[in-house]
Amino acid sequence: MEDSTRGRPRVALIQFPGSNCEWESQRAAQAAGIACDIFRWNRDPAALTEYDGYIIGGGFSYQDRVRAGVIATKEPIVTTMFEQVTEYGKPVLGICNGAQVLVEAGLIPGLEPGMVQMALAPNYPDPGGRISDFCCRWVYLKHSCQPGRCALSSQMPPNYVWPVPIAHGEGRFTTRDPQIIAQLHANDKIVFQYCDANGRIADTPEINPNGATENIAGLCNPAGNVLAMMPHPERASFLYQIPSELTNEWGQRKRQAWGEVEAMQQPGPGRLIFESLREALLVAVS
Repeated sequence: MEDSTRGRPRVALIQFPGSNCEWESQRAAQAAGIACDIFRWNRDPAALTEYDGYIIGGGFSYQDRVRAGVIATKEPIVTTMFEQVTEYGKPVLGICNGAQVLVEAGLIPGLEPGMVQMALAPNYPDPGGRISDFCCRWVYLKHSCQPGRCALSSQMPPNYVWPVPIAHGEGRFTTRDPQIIAQLHANDKIVFQYCDANGRIADTPEINPNGATENIAGLCNPAGNVLAMMPHPERASFLYQIPSELTNEWGQRKRQAWGEVEAMQQPGPGRLIFESLREALLVAVS
């Protein structure tokens, strides 16, 4: 039987103990034209060098002990991935727990690679009680960086507003050093920000559910080949995943597709992240 993955760029989707989003992330990557293998944490790290790029999906690696993502960074496969990314420019997408791993590994924000310069802290307490410690809901993101700044958002129009779910207890991008925030702005490293359905950015619990500094939902490294984002694009990669009650264009598309199986299988807004990853992979191997 012919191998349907032949000619496709290959990524390793790293699975740690406690990961729980690897299969849906794999499906989203495959739908975007990527050959995606689940790569367990205890495999020979040298095998990672055979891949064109990497995905670290969501979950609770090592039960989020100490801090979310920090224990996973001590695994040899993360050291190998770090080397492949920094030395050969291979792209990597970190989603939720994967974003936490990238921050703890010093790949994000990556101003000094290997140094932990930011935190993904516990969600900011909401005095009104509208948000629990673990926040699971749909939000809107604004694509805030300039075109081409981040390879893993390259297929998304600038200022694009799109719906996507979040599900985390420690997702608040923050730092005590104001110079870090200044450098993020100066280097255009803020890829996604929490906003309302019209793209308005405001630091309110309804819009910025975890209290992230500058409403940050996603950051890239200086080279633009690493993206860490707390929301889950794999859970918004097919139209059938989109809530019907949304009032924007995606809610309207979902309602129009009711009763049509093929229409429901059409791409959702999160697919653009995986299509961007595919293009970044093709550049990396060219």
